[in-house]
Amino acid sequence: MEMRPFGRLTPVETARRRLLAAARPLRRTELLSVEFAFDRVAAASIRAPFPVPTFARTTWDGYALRSADTRGARRTSPSTLRVVGEVFAEQAFPGRVGPGEAVAIATGGAIPRGADAVVIFEEVDIDGREVRVKRPVKAGERIDRPGHDFPRGEILVHEGEELTATALGTIAACGVPKVSVYAQPTVAILPNGNELLAPGSRPGPGRIFESNNATLSAVVRAAGGLPRPEPPLPDDPDRIERALRVALETADVVLATGGSSVGERDHLPRILPRLGTLLFHGIAVRAGKPTLAVRAGSKLVVGLPGHPTSCLVNMYWLVIPALRKIAHRPGPGWTEGWAVLGSDAVAPTPGLATVVPLRFERGRAYTTYRGSSVITSLAGATAFAMLPPGRRVVRAGERIRVYHLDPPLGPVIRDAVA
Repeated sequence: MEMRPFGRLTPVETARRRLLAAARPLRRTELLSVEFAFDRVAAASIRAPFPVPTFARTTWDGYALRSADTRGARRTSPSTLRVVGEVFAEQAFPGRVGPGEAVAIATGGAIPRGADAVVIFEEVDIDGREVRVKRPVKAGERIDRPGHDFPRGEILVHEGEELTATALGTIAACGVPKVSVYAQPTVAILPNGNELLAPGSRPGPGRIFESNNATLSAVVRAAGGLPRPEPPLPDDPDRIERALRVALETADVVLATGGSSVGERDHLPRILPRLGTLLFHGIAVRAGKPTLAVRAGSKLVVGLPGHPTSCLVNMYWLVIPALRKIAHRPGPGWTEGWAVLGSDAVAPTPGLATVVPLRFERGRAYTTYRGSSVITSLAGATAFAMLPPGRRVVRAGERIRVYHLDPPLGPVIRDAVA
């Protein structure tokens, strides 16, 4: 069995910086209905084509009237007004409110001509077709003027802004039916290895079920991309290279899992440099050292370890920031903070940075790591630590810098930096 040693390993920050610099934000856009654009990224700023509201409207059920008619109103000497009609939210009163007149009006109804205030039902006495107003009503009371919510021309959403429910509601309230959003990057995922079986296959000696497709697809979606997982490939360099080239024709990013190290059947280190410019092969990190990446034109190809934990933690600290940049998402995908280590001691690695997956219980951080090939090493982990190379063990009760994964991979973290 032939083995080749790694060359000089690339420091963690250098690898991340190179991959991030090679990532190119997508310029493709698409037009979506406001009902289906949630959590997408606006490709252009949107201005209000109309003021909202476009007309003066009441904010309460009551009576539209002339404020001058209530100037001397008192509880003991109310102003009596004659009700000459009614207005529901979808209607406009056809006439004009004259002296001594009032119009019953429902919330959202257009203020009739001649009226300049609204008194609510609870503040009047009703007697047939008359109402008695027991206090002076100020001009403008209970009325939203045109543009009260936002005026014509106001920017509702800025280019690059993630579209929230309230942002989309604002856009729809202004009569805009569709929004231009950046396309989501397509990410092809190609596992390789003779030992791999697709879930649903019959197990056998020496064979394992492929799981990286599932975890990486989830991470890709969380970073704003569209995963395209492929069936496992055998350890055949020609088939692997052909599959990678086909994937590059239609995908913006290609993730290959397995075969990234220096063994006899690790074909990615020989194939990927033929696809583009090599950014690095071998990172000074544990777990996940056998990782490589190339820039192929405006696209990226990343070769990740096949071991589930190594593969996934490298996605967290290395690949997510690049995917988010391509997808026009702000930030690296995590929030920095500090936490107190629980009962587990964490040992760094001489010469290598050490990625430590963490779960939280009662405000304390506990490592979940059990080995790079053990998928349960990440069970419950919503954050990670990155220990610098060295020998100093971090013990229970000590503070440790942590990186909380952004939702949906982790919970919402507030006031993380302490």
